Amino acid sequence: MVFSRLNASNTRRPQARAKRSGPGLHANAAPALKWLALDPAGASLMAMAQNLLQAEVVVRKALPPVLAHGCRVANIDRHCITLAVPGAAHATRLRQLTPTLLRALTAHGWNLTEVEIRIQAALGAQSAERPSRQVRPLDRDALNCFEALHENVPPGPLADAIGRLLRHHGAAGKG
Repeated sequence: MVFSRLNASNTRRPQARAKRSGPGLHANAAPALKWLALDPAGASLMAMAQNLLQAEVVVRKALPPVLAHGCRVANIDRHCITLAVPGAAHATRLRQLTPTLLRALTAHGWNLTEVEIRIQAALGAQSAERPSRQVRPLDRDALNCFEALHENVPPGPLADAIGRLLRHHGAAGKG
């Protein structure tokens, strides 16, 4: 009897998970969101969440795709926006783009003068999906130019790299 109860509960669990993570999730959240909007503290929370999401849209449009993918708006307080990034490389690049970000946010009606950057390693684990690379294959003319360059470059690391490029792109050139 105990075994059959355990077995029955184990067979029902995957179905229950599928229901919770399925497309009906948003429909089930609607009553909770309505209740949250009626509560004064909840309404304040909802307004803050909407502000952060709107700012994140502006920030993502202002940044290069790879950097925008890992960047999240964590907070907006007075004239300072706090951005969360997954690592130091993102933070360094983002610091270089701070004037661009502030101009974009100002153009969209945000009165911000300062950008604070926080590193949160957990963001890197969440962003498993990467934006697609935009690759343009080398055409025959480009390969001919690389073949001519390969013939005129003295032996060494550069010549080896050009040879690998030609082999990789299937050129009949030297390698």
